[in-house]
Amino acid sequence: MDNGFLDKLKAFLLDPHRGEQVLRAIGEDAERPVPVIWLLGKTQSGKSSIVSALTGHPRAQVGNGYAPCTRTAGTFDFPASVPVLRFLDTRGLGEVSYDPAEDIAACAARSHVILAVVRASDPRPQPVFDVLHQVRRTHPDWPVVVAQTCLHDLYPPGADHLVPDPFSAEPYRLPDTHQDLSRMLQEQRRLLASLPGVAVVWVPIDLTQAEDGFEEPNYGLARLWDALETILPHGLALALRQDHPGQGYLARARQQITGHAVAAAGLGAVPLVDLVAVAAMQGKMLHALARMAGQEFDARAVGEFVGLLGGGIATSWLLGQAGRTVVKLVPGWGQTLGAVWGATQAGATTYALGQVGARFFDARQRGQVADAAAMKKLYAEELAAGRELLKEKLRG
Repeated sequence: MDNGFLDKLKAFLLDPHRGEQVLRAIGEDAERPVPVIWLLGKTQSGKSSIVSALTGHPRAQVGNGYAPCTRTAGTFDFPASVPVLRFLDTRGLGEVSYDPAEDIAACAARSHVILAVVRASDPRPQPVFDVLHQVRRTHPDWPVVVAQTCLHDLYPPGADHLVPDPFSAEPYRLPDTHQDLSRMLQEQRRLLASLPGVAVVWVPIDLTQAEDGFEEPNYGLARLWDALETILPHGLALALRQDHPGQGYLARARQQITGHAVAAAGLGAVPLVDLVAVAAMQGKMLHALARMAGQEFDARAVGEFVGLLGGGIATSWLLGQAGRTVVKLVPGWGQTLGAVWGATQAGATTYALGQVGARFFDARQRGQVADAAAMKKLYAEELAAGRELLKEKLRG
């Protein structure tokens, strides 16, 4: 076992700012286009809930995790270290004296998908639709998804979500008890019917909290994923999507882990940078997982975690790091197939390490001690799962 490696690993884990500096430098030098979802919607339309549901980030709210872009727009990167997905949120639509011209100019040059968010009960969505018309006049081929949110605003008193889901196929028909909802959804479609360019994708959706009392808190989320998967490049939505959506810590952690794994795969394909960069990425990921669990990844926790990894996991991690760099330097093969192999290995090890980390923090959150043997078995299983996930992503 290489004690020097353990010292380096501890250094990254104890000093997340070191990892930030490494990743920032790489990000400034690399030209990796990041898919951008441009969010358009009034205040309280449900934009933050959608970002949180898609990324598993519980605090993805305006002013909390967003970096300024213009005077009235901000960006939210996921994951923050080396993003594979960026949300650009335009605020102020529908407010008095708001002029969207500056935001349109800033957003229009970087968006891949426009996600307009409109409450189903909003009788005046025109400010949002007006911006869509301005954009489509110059970019008629830009995909537009309209999420009609907060469906329950128009439910009869005491009603739950409709089962089976009537919105899963077009044209949908709602029962007589939900005709107010049906009228509003159709009226919003009518108001946007004259939008030039390619057809709009409409997604009725209702994201609620457990205390709201609805049986399904992510009603319609699968529809939104389906829409994005047809638009986002390289199968990114498929790679980030949870197999079992949920609001618990492990469910939210899985999306963070997958996001970091996809980003690490991008770093792992670049010769000579991944030894440091992937380690920095993994350190940042573990700190993010700790924060999600309400914990500090301090010296004591780092010591426990590194001890939990054990010699076998740590050695395989080190060999994987070195092997990726060596194979990519082999002329010809190493710089083609070797880069793909390096990307897959970088993402897979990040995925497996994140899964072990999530179980570690979950156990500590519950006042339990993670079992070393179980964690080693989990690492081996998730390493294989991570390879398959990243192979699928790279084929996309």
